[in-house]
Amino acid sequence: MNMKGENLLAQRRAGVLLHITSLPNAHGLGNMGKEAYNFINFLHDTGIKVWQTLPLGMPHGDSSPYQCLSAHAGNPALICFEDLVAKGWLQETEQAQFSEVNGYDYHQDCLINKAYLGFKNLASKAEQQDFADFCIDKAAWLDDFALFVALRHEFAKQCWNQWPEQLKERDASALTKARNRLQAVIHVIKFEQFIFYLQWMALKKYANERNVLLFGDIPIFVSYDSADVWANRDVFKLDKKGDMEVVAGVPPDYFSETGQRWGNPHYDWKKLKKSKFTWWNARIRSQLELFDILRIDHFRGFEAAWEIPAKEETAINGKWVKAPGKALLAALKKEFGDIPLVAEDLGIITPEVDALRMEFKLPGMKILQFAFGDNADNPYLPHNYDHNSVVYTGTHDNDTTLGWFNGLQDHEKARIYGYLGCSQASMPYLLVGTAFASVANLAIVPMQDILELGSDCRMNTPGTVEGNWQWQFSWSQLQEAQVARLTSLVSMFSR
Repeated sequence: MNMKGENLLAQRRAGVLLHITSLPNAHGLGNMGKEAYNFINFLHDTGIKVWQTLPLGMPHGDSSPYQCLSAHAGNPALICFEDLVAKGWLQETEQAQFSEVNGYDYHQDCLINKAYLGFKNLASKAEQQDFADFCIDKAAWLDDFALFVALRHEFAKQCWNQWPEQLKERDASALTKARNRLQAVIHVIKFEQFIFYLQWMALKKYANERNVLLFGDIPIFVSYDSADVWANRDVFKLDKKGDMEVVAGVPPDYFSETGQRWGNPHYDWKKLKKSKFTWWNARIRSQLELFDILRIDHFRGFEAAWEIPAKEETAINGKWVKAPGKALLAALKKEFGDIPLVAEDLGIITPEVDALRMEFKLPGMKILQFAFGDNADNPYLPHNYDHNSVVYTGTHDNDTTLGWFNGLQDHEKARIYGYLGCSQASMPYLLVGTAFASVANLAIVPMQDILELGSDCRMNTPGTVEGNWQWQFSWSQLQEAQVARLTSLVSMFSR
């Protein structure tokens, strides 16, 4: 696929939303192994040209890919150990033992340690040089990240603000001593990131060769308990002790009477602007290497963000604080040219947010599940779309389309059928066809909708902490009729 100089968001394409963890795997969550390649083959065979995932970062204990330990590092849980066996760096018996046990962190660490030993003893000079080059190339974030994770293990996964004072404050001599003491662990953590990178880039090459683009997701905020905040405190609004004075979230709305208190630190935009947004440039550079297209989650935070006093338990008593989105996007454009960037502009969007998005010609998002109220001016109704937009039946935060539809009242279902010009038709493919038929350049459908699955298969329910991010599909759920219907829709609507 020759993509140089091409505006990847200007052509009509169809895509599927599926996180890597949702791929089939008999021994845990999905990974970058053979099923990822099988999924690319499925996309290619149906004519689907975009695979959208959730963020690839290393999550905390709740498994949310939107709260990660680093804005740059990949999630080691996505590594395919069979690939390391094939390279000869890991014994098949060790991999088999891993497949039969629980306690993922411990056994992942054991296997990575064994694979690193195998790599040191058996890898070719070229492979060892590739690892050395990777460590040099990524040093700007990898050095801090590897030390951060090593220290986090040492201190029983406590947040960095609970570490001994000298390490919390990054005293130079204390950091040097820690690097020396934890040298062996740090090497393995870097090796783990090297393996993640190798496997992902091989997968990306395979996808691009089959005319499939990879579409990534960037949470606008980063987790307080992350290498980024520990190593770059001046980028965030923290007090002298390193504690948050204000946290991110969204105000009360239709969905929540108390709003959402996310708890992420806010950016110190004045310092970021003074540095010519160096931190953001580095973040985007990392993601552009991994993906062909990017989405900025909570784009409206580039225009203004809801700041909540850290002592508040809910999001009610926050306020909107302006952000220099225009200067940031101009700096990114200067650094990278025209980035294939999608703006997540859902929720309460002001004219200023729309103006910022349109000034930089960024496509916004249209969600069909939000479309069918009483108002013909509803921006999510297809007759209100423009070409420069991305239409979804639903996102990872929505119910599946079948689950959503089954939960509607009869008069609401009648309104949908009336708008779409049919007295009855099967969901979710009626909505899938509507997305593909629209003028939006990019149409994305969650895999659950292709498989016609119900509410028990949704990926995430916002505002809850239990039972999310766990859904996986199996190939046995995919019917020949679904493949034929999907292939036909792609062709029929020139996607």
